[in-house]
Amino acid sequence: MTMHRVLIALGCALTAVLTTAWSPAPPAPPAPDAATVVRTHHGLVRGVHRDGYRTFAGIPYAAPPVGILRWAPPAPAAAWSGTRDATRPASSCPQAAGEVPAGSTDQDCLHLNVTTPDGGGTAHPRPVVVWLHGGGFTTGAGSSYDAHRMAVRGDVVVVTVNYRLGALGFLAHSRLAGSGTFGLADQQAALRWVRAEIGAFGGDAHNVTLAGESAGGYSVCAQLTSPAAAGLFDRAIVQSGPCTGRPERPFAPSSVPLPAARAAGADFAAKAGCGSAHDVLTCLRHVKVSRLLAAQSADQQPANGTPLLPRDPAAAIADGHFHRVPMLIGHTRDEGNGWAAGIIQAGHPVTPETWPDVVSSFFPPGQARAIVREYPVHRTDGGPVFGAVIGDADFACPTARTGRLLAARVPVWRYEFADEHAPPLTPGTPPFPLGAPHASELPYLFDLGGRPRALTAAQHQLADTVIDYWTRFARGGDPNGPSSPHWPRRAVLSLAPDRIVATRTTPLRHHSAFWNGLG
Repeated sequence: MTMHRVLIALGCALTAVLTTAWSPAPPAPPAPDAATVVRTHHGLVRGVHRDGYRTFAGIPYAAPPVGILRWAPPAPAAAWSGTRDATRPASSCPQAAGEVPAGSTDQDCLHLNVTTPDGGGTAHPRPVVVWLHGGGFTTGAGSSYDAHRMAVRGDVVVVTVNYRLGALGFLAHSRLAGSGTFGLADQQAALRWVRAEIGAFGGDAHNVTLAGESAGGYSVCAQLTSPAAAGLFDRAIVQSGPCTGRPERPFAPSSVPLPAARAAGADFAAKAGCGSAHDVLTCLRHVKVSRLLAAQSADQQPANGTPLLPRDPAAAIADGHFHRVPMLIGHTRDEGNGWAAGIIQAGHPVTPETWPDVVSSFFPPGQARAIVREYPVHRTDGGPVFGAVIGDADFACPTARTGRLLAARVPVWRYEFADEHAPPLTPGTPPFPLGAPHASELPYLFDLGGRPRALTAAQHQLADTVIDYWTRFARGGDPNGPSSPHWPRRAVLSLAPDRIVATRTTPLRHHSAFWNGLG
């Protein structure tokens, strides 16, 4: 395997590896309470009452995508009789082992989870945050995100969503309606469920913020430009999912043109044993999920040029073709360090001698030479320099461009998460300090896998402040409030313990002028 293919494969796989420490904690015993039974249009659900909040897990928002519904737009969920148990999460969507420790082959996975604070009610509905998980469009689950701190402190209702992943979510084929966008269609079905049902859980169906990180953040970008998502949300939060990324790079999520997606679909069908079948789709619909997972690529992206996603979100946003909602958008300071560390640990050191070849694995020769000059590697700093190139090229600079384009038409608040001592998300000792890498802000918003991370007193304060900003934005479209440092719209807010400051130096730190000139 060439250096290029090795690094591409590692880059894609590490998107999932970054989440392997999120395995769920054993559920706490439920406290019986009549208030945990809620009536939806499909039937009654019984959740769990905990200290100051209630959770309702595994609620179906669409029919199981099995049989003829495999690779079909989401169909309505069936009603049920009696009271449905919603005290524990349902199956995650099919995926290899990783964030979901044993993986999953259960296609009956189109479920969501609701966390709502005590009190309130239909007379005083709360803002709603709908969270789309990351994981490179191949891994992840809504149930990995315990949202009770956000719900209770921010006084909001939080909904976390499963959506189809991998080839089951994004296969493209000439005979498939919805080619390449089934996972995005699932997200829209969940948003329609929220508009119809969230009032029963104390949420305001007319005040919905769509939020996500990494592939979840890019999903928000896609929904922002999808005509079918019009009217489904009122505000949006994009974390480390730049809307104007480049599809040829393996680290940041993006979309691909439909012809490329169909070519990848043909390769997938061949690997799954259906390439020469008379009816490829019928053949694929009879293949076991485990075989489909083995045949799919580690690099999965939605398709553009489709009815749901007519244009690449980058082009649509550049032309001003997006839903006019207030935006909160940002990234971590050291986005690329986790990937760089993983590639080095896999046996590919970055030294002054190897650096030109490493860069050439991701960029055309003319660009590679310019990057090596802009980011020289000395004897001991190869890892951090490699991480800076990944982070600057694929996250920080595209996010800055996205922010500028959006801000020309809607209110935008921009941030950089900069806690260089953020708790690690993966076990082991990296080959160099990771700083604030990809996904490092998530433990400040959620208990990942239900397990709170060990935070210092200053980090706890930062977590409270971040939740305050996010939920005030969800409430009224402006993150500012009397208890937090002022967040100006014309600057980037740097978020670090004991140091929350507005700055205009972020583009300089991330070499934005260089990347903008490189194209």
